[in-house]
Amino acid sequence: MPAKQVLTDRDKKFRLLFEENPQPMWVFDSESQRFLEVNAAAAALYGYSVDDFRNMTLSDVQLPEDARRFTEEFTQAARTTPGVWRHRTKGNRLIEVEIAVHEIQYGGQKAHLAVLLDITGRRQLEEQLRQAQRMEAVGMLAGGVAHDFNNLLTIIAGYSELILRNLGPRDANRHSAEQILKAGERAAALTRQLLAFSRRQVLQPRVLELNKLVASLSTMLQRLIGEDVELRLVLQSDLGRVSADPGQIEQVLMNLAVNARDAMPKGGILTIETANRELDENYSGRHVAVKPGPYVLLAVSDTGTGMDAATKAHLFEPFFTTKEAGTGLGLSTVFGIVKQSGGSVEVYSEPGCGASVKVYLPRIDQPVFVAPEDRKSRAARGSETILVAEDDEMVRTLVRETLERDGYRVLESADPVEARRVADGHKGTIHLLISDVVMPKLSGRELAEQILTRRPGMKVLYMSGYTDNAVLNSGILHQDVAFLQKPFTPAALTGKVREVLETDGKTRHAGE
Repeated sequence: MPAKQVLTDRDKKFRLLFEENPQPMWVFDSESQRFLEVNAAAAALYGYSVDDFRNMTLSDVQLPEDARRFTEEFTQAARTTPGVWRHRTKGNRLIEVEIAVHEIQYGGQKAHLAVLLDITGRRQLEEQLRQAQRMEAVGMLAGGVAHDFNNLLTIIAGYSELILRNLGPRDANRHSAEQILKAGERAAALTRQLLAFSRRQVLQPRVLELNKLVASLSTMLQRLIGEDVELRLVLQSDLGRVSADPGQIEQVLMNLAVNARDAMPKGGILTIETANRELDENYSGRHVAVKPGPYVLLAVSDTGTGMDAATKAHLFEPFFTTKEAGTGLGLSTVFGIVKQSGGSVEVYSEPGCGASVKVYLPRIDQPVFVAPEDRKSRAARGSETILVAEDDEMVRTLVRETLERDGYRVLESADPVEARRVADGHKGTIHLLISDVVMPKLSGRELAEQILTRRPGMKVLYMSGYTDNAVLNSGILHQDVAFLQKPFTPAALTGKVREVLETDGKTRHAGE
């Protein structure tokens, strides 16, 4: 307002309401777009002082590509419908603001009052939610594909191994059979990565000390990254413990190390760091699905080429890769393993400034797991009676032929209802039930519960290509429940069967 104008009590009240309002507000000239008045809340949001603003125009905070559109939409006529715009603060931080503009009279001239709402945080959360939904949808597809492939790979690997048993070392067909088996093993590795991304693979969590795991892998990691990359370990001495599958965490480290190596084609430094961290409400508020509390940080950082925002946005999606040769499953595998372990992953990177991948795993206060002594190897052959319930005909046939070759008597069924009927009609002892986890009509757990009421001495071995949330909740993955992951080889099948049959006492089943 003009300096010599005498303010009435009403003017003073309105000025006080404007200046002290917690909502950021401007008054700007309709023609020149020069700021006429700015309240303290707007000054705090943008980092400029009120005096700074009086020497500025809208173009000083707008992005160049938005300036013309703003003029067309808001300064040609009065407008109250909010619009969303990107602005730059004094510290060059990009923010998003929702602006409602009202035409007013200011000192006898036409002007506009803009009421602003900072929605930067809300937009970030919305984008995180959309990304999480996209990842979940792709994960469900990947998990379903991997499940079906695991049935096929069980057949490919199984029959390849059975053929090799009957071929001599100099047989002309032996090389061909070995190549089929190797191809099946490579395909199985890819499906394991898909299951890891979709969070449907079988984990065997243990209480771990990450420092020991990292130290034990350091020699292998150095060979993996090559001599031109220096490996540095920065491990906190009083590091807390985590609950995770050690094999899967090793896979996380190796995938991150390979990714970092590829980002440093001329060499550099790879740093692996561990530390205790407390993630507070502010952090969890900025990251969807992260609960506040104590965590252990596992960070893998490199001095490589870095990446832009567009690359980071797709980084954990399966099959996304910036490499000429690669599956694009390495980082999606990391994402799935960490998420299934109850943790979160953050990536910090700028082009030319390297990258840092920070994995946060929940910190626990439990004693470290000590592995029991390995049992002595047992002969795989036997003579017991085994009931097989598997709805995939080819897998069921492979299991029957494998077991019969090793001396077992096999009763087979294509679905749980038939398996229950076979069990009821068999007069002798059924020593073991081998059941797929997910079948039509009844689950493997429900089938086992029903048969065990009539045959309490029977033992149970579950098998599956993946385990979804329903199976996890049913207790299939309890450490005392016998489980065989598809794809498996005949040797793995017969070895597991022998192990379950020779376990002392009754084998725990999923319903207990």
